[in-house]
Amino acid sequence: MSEFSEKLTQLREQRGWSKTYVAKAIGLSSMQTYANWEYGRTEPDFEMLKKLSNLYNTTTDYLTGNESKADRVHNATVDEALGTIMSFEGQPVTEHDKKVMKDLLESYLRNKE
Repeated sequence: MSEFSEKLTQLREQRGWSKTYVAKAIGLSSMQTYANWEYGRTEPDFEMLKKLSNLYNTTTDYLTGNESKADRVHNATVDEALGTIMSFEGQPVTEHDKKVMKDLLESYLRNKE
């Protein structure tokens, strides 16, 4: 397995997404195309690479091994961070769930020592 395919697998699994979900999210008609990228059998074209980086909120350089994970760290607002959450343990996260999470996080950060 290549570094690229390992990163794809890791990013997808961290989010609890299926291969089918990712394939549909980036506009592929076949989950097998995406699965082949994770298995290291084939690689996406530039357009699909851009779609993957947007979906996973990372850079194409990170996906292709030209950037370390530390290089891609950036500051995000609570709203931006919560906006990237689509599921938790296989269950969808609703807008109401995100509001509750935001309220809890803001309360925690305001009151921590």
